[in-house]
Amino acid sequence: MSGYMQDQKAIDGLVRSHQVHRDIYIDQDVFRMEMRNLFVNTWVFVGHESQTPNKGDYFTTQIGDQPVIQVRHSDGNIHVLYNRCPHKGTKIAIDRSGNTGKFFRCPYHAWSFKTDGCLLAIPLKKGYRDTGLDQTESAKGMKAVGAVKNYRGFIFARLAAEGVAFDAFFGDSLSSIDNMVDRSPAGRLEVAGPPLRYMHKCNWKMLLENQTDTCHPMVAHESSAGTAVRLWDEMGQKGPTPAAMQIIAPFMSPYEFFEDMGIRTWPNGHGHTGVHNSIHANYSEIPGYMEKMVEAYGEERAKQILGESRHNTVYFPNIMIKGPIQQMRVFIPLAADKTLVESYIYRLVDAPDELLARTAMYNRMINAPTSIVGHDDLEMYERAQEGLHVDGLEWVNVQRLYEEGEDMETEAVVNGTTERQMRNQFHAWLKFMRAPGSTDAQVAAQ
Repeated sequence: MSGYMQDQKAIDGLVRSHQVHRDIYIDQDVFRMEMRNLFVNTWVFVGHESQTPNKGDYFTTQIGDQPVIQVRHSDGNIHVLYNRCPHKGTKIAIDRSGNTGKFFRCPYHAWSFKTDGCLLAIPLKKGYRDTGLDQTESAKGMKAVGAVKNYRGFIFARLAAEGVAFDAFFGDSLSSIDNMVDRSPAGRLEVAGPPLRYMHKCNWKMLLENQTDTCHPMVAHESSAGTAVRLWDEMGQKGPTPAAMQIIAPFMSPYEFFEDMGIRTWPNGHGHTGVHNSIHANYSEIPGYMEKMVEAYGEERAKQILGESRHNTVYFPNIMIKGPIQQMRVFIPLAADKTLVESYIYRLVDAPDELLARTAMYNRMINAPTSIVGHDDLEMYERAQEGLHVDGLEWVNVQRLYEEGEDMETEAVVNGTTERQMRNQFHAWLKFMRAPGSTDAQVAAQ
């Protein structure tokens, strides 16, 4: 036992301005503290409203290590409930998704609950007469999370009953979600099928950092993207570049490309690559798409929406979206050295089907368990997870383009190869690792 569970000062000592201690990645007590505090204090992505389109539809997932149910109630609103019966603790729903009708029914003792969590009925309820059950927490039904926000179809939740407000937590970073949704002529997205899922034997924060690490693609992906580019050149192909090459070739862009791309950071650990350019900027136009956008938004606004080509936007603590190709990756922490990755794609409502086909191709090529590119990253994560146990060095360096006195509470646009966004994430990590309700947490959340 490392003792981090009882020592807030020890947790504080894990983060310095330009480096972080290896225990942040490998210590199981630190992981437990993240589940107890970080994933309780922050706003965490749950699901998309299109996953529960009808009354009674539900979707199960987890926030940190807490199992939850996203469900559409009879009034049409979406609720997020802990996936636990208030009687004996039995999980209410074990299927990934389904329709429960007008109520949930516990499979153990048949307690039933409305789809907003309220207690509906108990078999042989007379057995609780004069026992004081009505004064207990169990009588209130399935417990709801602290707060829920539906932002343009994306459902976020904060487990803590009190804490930082949604708008204060995300601020201007929501512009990346806005741009992704606005790419639909109808201003709406729909989840397109189940996610691609595969396990990573590494800490969840390694995946988060990698999303804005622009110094690794031309190195780590040389064996995959580099080979594809070399073979394509050797074949001497003429004519239009096929979609698969448009997707994979930019991974071999030089350092100068990524430097000029730029990185923007926002407070609370959010940020994105691709301020001025991105690897998604030069895809072929889809016939009829621009016409639909102009009809919906007008020419000037349509050009503005489609001219924004952000690469990866990280929403702290554990998701990344790619607006130009309508894709999301969710990093679900399971242990200090185990992370489940789910990669979703979205359909732009009223847009040509060819856009979804390209998005699906990207997801298969880059994020699938069979991906040749994704496994380059996986190899590096797992090597790092193993290497951090080596006793020669205890600190991980995040010093690239570091400037003394950096202010992570303000927005900044900087060189595209900086590690500022990583430092920004650890600044937020430390802020939200304070226990809910503590003075430090209240100050940090303001």
